[in-house]
Amino acid sequence: MTDGTTWVGATAKQISRAVRRGDITATQVVADHLEQIAITDPSLDAFRVIRAGEAITEAEKVDDQEDLSNLPLAGVPVAVKENTPVAGLPTWNGSAAARTGVAEEDHEVVRRLRGAGAVVVGTTRMPEMGLWAVTDASDAPTRNPWDRDRTPGGSSGGAAAAVAAGLVPIAHCNDGLGSIRIPAACCGLVGLKPGRGVVPPELGLTNWYGLVEHGVLTTTVADAALGFSVLAGRDPIKLVQPSRLRVGVSTRSPLPGVRADEPNMSAVSSAAKLLVQAGHDTRTADPKYPPALGLGTLATWFASAYREAEHYHLADLQPRTRQHIRLGKWALRSGLVRQSQRDAFREASIQFFADNSIDLLLMPALASAPPLADGHAGGSWRHNMSVSMKYAPFAGPWNVAGLPAIVVPVGLRPDGLPLAVQFVGPPDSEALLLAVAGQFEVLNPWQRHAFV
Repeated sequence: MTDGTTWVGATAKQISRAVRRGDITATQVVADHLEQIAITDPSLDAFRVIRAGEAITEAEKVDDQEDLSNLPLAGVPVAVKENTPVAGLPTWNGSAAARTGVAEEDHEVVRRLRGAGAVVVGTTRMPEMGLWAVTDASDAPTRNPWDRDRTPGGSSGGAAAAVAAGLVPIAHCNDGLGSIRIPAACCGLVGLKPGRGVVPPELGLTNWYGLVEHGVLTTTVADAALGFSVLAGRDPIKLVQPSRLRVGVSTRSPLPGVRADEPNMSAVSSAAKLLVQAGHDTRTADPKYPPALGLGTLATWFASAYREAEHYHLADLQPRTRQHIRLGKWALRSGLVRQSQRDAFREASIQFFADNSIDLLLMPALASAPPLADGHAGGSWRHNMSVSMKYAPFAGPWNVAGLPAIVVPVGLRPDGLPLAVQFVGPPDSEALLLAVAGQFEVLNPWQRHAFV
């Protein structure tokens, strides 16, 4: 609880503990957050749908349960990304043209959140079909609470804006080429992309050839661990002090000709010093990004849009999206979408940790500051590709590899926007990534919310 009168700004763990103890009702917690959403969201456009009445009813049902002890998210208001089915709501997929019908049942990750006692207060915005690293619509670009002229990232930008503004303590999101970690970095949040197959992967329509993983965005590592445990169907993760680790450090960009700017380079340097302060060893270790990886990843990105487009009326989609779809058709016909190539990069990435005798890899989260919020939805395909790739090139390879990765805040840029770094680990290292992130939070606490 933040000031004795509202639960807005409290963590998910604080809320669930208080609701389980009977210190506060789920109904009051949800009402507090709905009031804050009504005040703040009109200037952010983080939400597509707000379930005010339904959320209060669901919170009352939580309060009516006799035993709340087994509900790790008891009474916690959560938001769900709009490409993930929520029973009784259309699945928007980023625009009216990409909207599909009313879902008859919850996606499995939504079912797990509700089963843990969480209350879905609404669905959050994303770019059309989740294709871009900015979250925008021609009439309502989503804005970063740290600077409303800037994007909160994409494609889970609405989720990130909602959490950074304190509208919910935890938000569901998903990540096909960085869509958890990019918004986390833009908005000063913790964002864990689980490894392949750890969380039920299927979206309402497609899974981008296995690249997409579900996760959460939070303001604390403890909440990230809690949300991950719920989505993965695991016992709660205890954040323990990790033993001495060997951490590789790399600032090499996967995209030729693009490198991290000075603030992001400094963030990696600061993070490496924190690792040493925590008792770990660091060494330079640059992953190999074969030239074929870039073309293959682009082809898969294009083809994912083409496969999904059969559900929509092509002429109604944005020009940038239509071009992406056309290229997807070409990529498939040209034989550029190859599972064997993705499998080879995964094997090479796993071997990279063994060859370099490292436990984790530290690298930039972004290459530059978040772009402007406006001017993308109606822009050309070339413009959107350039913007997305040049400021956020570091995330995508780890979806191709299917390895877990986490973004952690480390401070602020000179312009006052958040700075972050990314850690990548071998398969099944989610708990280790969270443990190291927890050390960072202790050694270098961050501002949990933007001043909105």
